[in-house]
Amino acid sequence: MAGSADVAHRTAGVVSRGVAAVIDLVVVGMLLGSVYLGLVLARLALTPGAFRFPALDVVFSTAVCFGVAVLYLAGCWSVSGCTAGAVVMGVQVVGRRAARLKPVVALGRAVACVVLPIGLGWVAVDAERRSLQDIVFGSRVIYVRS
Repeated sequence: MAGSADVAHRTAGVVSRGVAAVIDLVVVGMLLGSVYLGLVLARLALTPGAFRFPALDVVFSTAVCFGVAVLYLAGCWSVSGCTAGAVVMGVQVVGRRAARLKPVVALGRAVACVVLPIGLGWVAVDAERRSLQDIVFGSRVIYVRS
C-alpha cells in the first residue's frame, strides 16, 4: 500500500492542472449562461409587454464573470479542495500539511488564479511543480487517485 500513498501525495503537473482549468472555465461559462438566462426570464416575467433582451455591458459582464469565477473556485477549494475539473482529472488543492484550504486562503488563491492565470505556467519550470499561486498561498495540487 505504500505505492498508493505515494501517488496520493504526488504533486500534479501542468497538463493535469491545465485540463482541469479548462473544464472549470467551461463550468464557469455555464454558470454565467444560467445567470443570464435567469435574468432574461425574470425580466420577461416582470414586464412581458415591454420585454427586450438586456444589453450586455462590458464592465458589468466582466465584474460578474470575475465574481462567479472567484466564488466558484474559492467555494470548491474551501469545502472539498476539488472543482469539477479537479474531480475529472483526479487532483485536489490542499494547503500546508495536506489540509483543506482555509476560506480566506482559498479566496486569495482564487482571486490570484482569475487575475493571473498565466501563473499556472510556472508549474512547468518549478522543480516542485508549484504554480505562482501555490508559492504565494502555500498550497499544492496533488493527485488523489492513481
